[in-house]
Formats: sequence, C-alpha cells, structure tokens
Amino acid sequence: MESRILGRLLMPDVTRVALPAVVPGRIGIMGGTFDPVHTGHLATAEDARQQLGLERVDFIPARVPQLRPGPPSASPEDRAAMVELAIASNPFFRVDRIEILREGPTFAVDTLEDLVGRVRDVGREPDLWFIMSAQVLLTLANWKAPDRILELAHLAVVPRTGTMSPDRDWVAAHFPGRANRVEFLDGPLLDVSGTTIRARVQRGWSVRYLVPDAVVDYIRDHGLYRA
Repeated sequence: MESRILGRLLMPDVTRVALPAVVPGRIGIMGGTFDPVHTGHLATAEDARQQLGLERVDFIPARVPQLRPGPPSASPEDRAAMVELAIASNPFFRVDRIEILREGPTFAVDTLEDLVGRVRDVGREPDLWFIMSAQVLLTLANWKAPDRILELAHLAVVPRTGTMSPDRDWVAAHFPGRANRVEFLDGPLLDVSGTTIRARVQRGWSVRYLVPDAVVDYIRDHGLYRA
C-alpha cells in the first residue's frame, strides 16, 4: 500500500493530449546557416511539425546570410550535405537548396516569394509556416520587408534559453494588424548552438550527442571547423 501511494506521489500527472491532425499543404520552413545543423534544429522542427500539423518541414540552408557578422565557416554545399545526413531518417523532413542555388545575398522575403509562387503554380494556395526562435523574432524589424514576410507566411516562434519571449502584444505593437500571423509554440528548450559546436571541434573536443552521428563523421572526414 505504502509503495503504491509513494509511486503516485513521485510519478508526474501526465495527461495524454491528442496531436493536431496533419493539414494537407501546410509546410514548415526552417531556414538558417546550419553551420553545422544540430539537435536543437531537429528537435525544434519536429516539435513544430507536431504542434502545427505540418505536412512536412523544409530545411533551407542560407548561402550568404545578411545579418550574420561573418560568413559561415563551412561551404554552402557542406552545410546542405550535413542537413541531408541529419534528416535522412525522418520522412517528414527534406532539404531545399533554393537559397544555395541563388546567386548573391540571401533574403528570407525573396525565398518566401519564390516558395509561394511554386505552390500557386500547381494550383494551390500556400500555407507556409516560417519557424524561428524568439531571439530571431526580436530582430525581424531589421530584415528586408518584414511586413511582406508576415503576408507570405505565418511565423511559428519557439522559445530560446536566455532570451526575452515576445508575445502577441509585442507583435501587435511592432507589426500592427499582424498579431494573428504569429503562433507561439512551447518548443523544446535545447541550449545548443553552432558557435559552441564549432569551438569544441576546433579544440578537439567531442560534439557527439550535440549533432547526429552522421554529421560528426562528416565534420571529421571533411576536416571542418579545424583551427
């Protein structure tokens, strides 16, 4: 009797909640440098897929990101190849090289315009969800044509450890009339960053469990992020 009572006290009260049904044509967009792709990216994409009922998530490596202080350490093709390896086991993930194949600077609004055009070319209305962290949302006003971005896609915002979490009131204040275009997700709080991973590789430290095993092997085999 005592053991059963103790078990009930120690076990959390977990209530099973049904996941939203998949919405046909609802696509998640996961952009970034992916220098390299890591478990935080993958867990965030999977969480957004389930919470929003996404048909799939497209990972779009940036060629020349405009707001990054310096160029990525790895080449565009190396970064795309690492994403391919990282998502190989998930049938709901894919890589889109649209930004890598485009010459010149990378702007999210241009990519979204192209993606929306693709969908309409096959006779459907787009339902795009641009997945980003709360930290990135706070910089959205500095992006090219942020209001147009909010017209072309919904934003799926996940929390970021150590970053203020904006809410709908913040969106309404900075982008009047657009609060309904932003959805705030619970999101997994995995404090992993490309900066940390690159620094560990440079020092010769292990990055296993921070990135998928196939990416660990690719980084080693191609000599990426060494001093």
